[in-house]
Amino acid sequence: MAFRSLQPQSGRGRQAEARRNDLVVLEAARDVFAAQGADAPIAAVAARAGVGVGTLYRRYGSKTELLQRLCVLAMEQALAAAGDALAASDPWDGLASYIAACVELRSGALAALAGQLETTPEMNGTARRSMERLDELVARAQAAGRLRADVTALDISWLIEQFSRRPPGPLGDAAEAGIRSRLVAIALDGLRARPGLVPGGPGSLPGPAPDRRDYVNRWSPRS
Repeated sequence: MAFRSLQPQSGRGRQAEARRNDLVVLEAARDVFAAQGADAPIAAVAARAGVGVGTLYRRYGSKTELLQRLCVLAMEQALAAAGDALAASDPWDGLASYIAACVELRSGALAALAGQLETTPEMNGTARRSMERLDELVARAQAAGRLRADVTALDISWLIEQFSRRPPGPLGDAAEAGIRSRLVAIALDGLRARPGLVPGGPGSLPGPAPDRRDYVNRWSPRS
């Protein structure tokens, strides 16, 4: 399945060009923050994107404004992937394709910024819609008996974030992509429903399910 989220949105004029430029900066930011963490300098993002720091600050008033915009763009891409996944006729194929698309996008790479900047109403609203879509994907796959019943939407979100990180060591892009594809396949196999498996019974997932409040509250700025 081809995902709209993998391609810049089409359009004309300055608005379309600005969005394309934003997506270039977003990809650079994902690379930098996935590799260096939340303390990575904007200069590293600019260098990765092939633009000057001054260019970024002419478009955005501050580092915070830039990062807030990038977070919204990343969530919009995940939302588009979820929309395509919900259109799939097979619930499991839709969910699996959503996970694969988000891993390819490294949509969780900017989670390194959690607690480092103020969230905006736009960020909060986009995040809420994204989680609602994922809730729907999970419920759909479980209702079809394809996804194990003890998996939650937050399990999927955390899984995607883990895959969004850059592995240590000087791996080439092809080697990294190959390893990631294998690990995603292993993870997807672990998410499949098993006959006779019930939450809390033998073979069920260990520990309590992730807490949604913890997932959301980590974005609160740290004092």
